[in-house]
Amino acid sequence: MAKELIFCPVCGQKLEWREDSGRKRQSCANCGYVHYVNPVPAVGIIIEHEGGIVLIKRLNPPHKDEWTLPSGFIEADESAEDGALREAQEETGLKCEIIELAGVNSFPEGPPISGIMIFFRARPIGGELRAGDDATEARVFQLAELPTLPFRTHREAIAQYLREQAHEDSQPAAVPREQDDEEADFIIRPAEAGDINEMMALLHLIPGNRDLSRDQWRDVTLRFREANGVEVFVAQARQQPPILIGFIALSIVRGLTEGRGFINDMAVLPTYQRRGVGAALLAAVLKRADRLQLHHVMVNTDRANERVKAFYEALGFAEGGIMQFHMRG
Repeated sequence: MAKELIFCPVCGQKLEWREDSGRKRQSCANCGYVHYVNPVPAVGIIIEHEGGIVLIKRLNPPHKDEWTLPSGFIEADESAEDGALREAQEETGLKCEIIELAGVNSFPEGPPISGIMIFFRARPIGGELRAGDDATEARVFQLAELPTLPFRTHREAIAQYLREQAHEDSQPAAVPREQDDEEADFIIRPAEAGDINEMMALLHLIPGNRDLSRDQWRDVTLRFREANGVEVFVAQARQQPPILIGFIALSIVRGLTEGRGFINDMAVLPTYQRRGVGAALLAAVLKRADRLQLHHVMVNTDRANERVKAFYEALGFAEGGIMQFHMRG
């Protein structure tokens, strides 16, 4: 998150918080300046080389010593294409040319600030493969041996790239897909302990989670690992490397006379939305609820947009019907 300003950069008066265009923004009562916090543009490069993809091992945090695509922020005096070519040469030693735009994504969750990611396909036209700038190593990975990348946007870019390379059908699914459907390009399975890092990235996609404190995120991790009354299902893409493309969490509450299920968290990667992933996750939860003999399954739509609410209603969930008492703290 961007740091708050104290004084107006135009006239020097102390800034105040005011309502502007439906959001709380810092503004100056003296000169009218409004401080807008906009996303920062960045680039990522999928360099095709020797039959594989060039990855770099990061020198600095975040994700120090992990493999990622060459990437970085665009300078103020350069285009997105120029920034991509510069980052490619600085981090890999390769002078490249751009083949095409590979995709545009965003990372409102950081780190460390909100940004927009522009991905390009590229190929070397000179230079020598070697690590530089923000990298300790640079090497070519064959498509079948690509590691799971730590940045969500990088994982999605690689997933889209691999789908296109395999000429997979990119049309949205017309009906929910079952877990054992061999033709589906994803599977639904119970979450495992090793899924925690990708799960945390998916949780950041839910707007209501973006203001959670570090202690609250720590508590999320503990509940995922230790809570007996919460069952989590994940959607995993059928590809190498496998990546999580969605999840759903079911909280189970049992009273004296009946049991109820409660869905509070569900997210699907943007590049996999409208492909039947959400419907398949929900189908898995409803099947599990039936086996547990739960009488009702409820969903909290307080943090959902209209499209998500319409999705639940289309699948048979009744609007309203839940009374809540909000505790302090």
